[in-house]
Amino acid sequence: MEAGGLIKNWTRETSDQYGRVPVLLSHDLHQRSMFSDDGLASLLDRYPRDRLGVYTMGNDPQNWRTFVRGDAGNLSGEALLKAVKTGRFWLNLRAVNEHLEDYDALKQEMFSDFDARTGQRSLKQDLGVLISSPNAQVFYHLDIPLVLLWQIRGVKRVWIYPESPEFAPDTDIESVVLRETEEEFEYQPGFDDNAWVVDLEPGMLANWPQNAPHRIENQNMLNVSLSVEYLTMPAIARANMLYYNGFVRRRFGANPDRRNDVGARMWIKAIAARALKLAGKRNAYQKASPVRFRVDPEIEGGVAFLPEREMA
Repeated sequence: MEAGGLIKNWTRETSDQYGRVPVLLSHDLHQRSMFSDDGLASLLDRYPRDRLGVYTMGNDPQNWRTFVRGDAGNLSGEALLKAVKTGRFWLNLRAVNEHLEDYDALKQEMFSDFDARTGQRSLKQDLGVLISSPNAQVFYHLDIPLVLLWQIRGVKRVWIYPESPEFAPDTDIESVVLRETEEEFEYQPGFDDNAWVVDLEPGMLANWPQNAPHRIENQNMLNVSLSVEYLTMPAIARANMLYYNGFVRRRFGANPDRRNDVGARMWIKAIAARALKLAGKRNAYQKASPVRFRVDPEIEGGVAFLPEREMA
């Protein structure tokens, strides 16, 4: 199935594996000038600063509570990029396609190619840019949408775990869907024995089954990745099924098992979940993490933690 486009090695085997197991592909986006230092500094200047996610974190992969939010203030894109190169930060520029025309054009180029490969229609497309420091990490978590992770600069190790209750219990994944909690939850080092592990290098692209837990560690260099989230109709149905299961577990003490919710059973629950949401039963959890630090390129490490009274 080789053809022109961004994705370079989609094969018949890929079509058979897609959605069931992690898939590794290749691309050439990393060669574009928009991802040079000048291009990234320009991106950071143009992206709405109030939408920029700025985080720092500890070194222990089990202690996800050290992943805390910060503020980049009015630093120029050039100064902020320099701080990321020498500090321990993770910058998350969500939905860049909604704010910048060149990234919206890139998103359309991506999904034109991807949808042609899969034969599906991608919905709720979201192109995010991740700019992160040497040795930074993202803790064990899962995403509700489907994800394509395009590596642009640097090397990061990615662990992807089976989508099963052993690695993501029903109650935990339901809490994420219901917005009772954020995406992180408890990780045990023994989980790694069952992980699919890859060192993503520039020009590599990874995709994995919906809701599969994963974690990431950068190697000792600046990393730039594109985190592309999307949904398909079956993926939307699955998310709604999980919402329904969480609702009936909490409201009626039921004990559903998502492994049983396949085929027509999944779609019936998805329709019921939509009815619950229309009836106003949606959980309104929107806990905002406080700002714990400010980026300060003038100090070692760049992280200036705030006194508790100054946390926003």
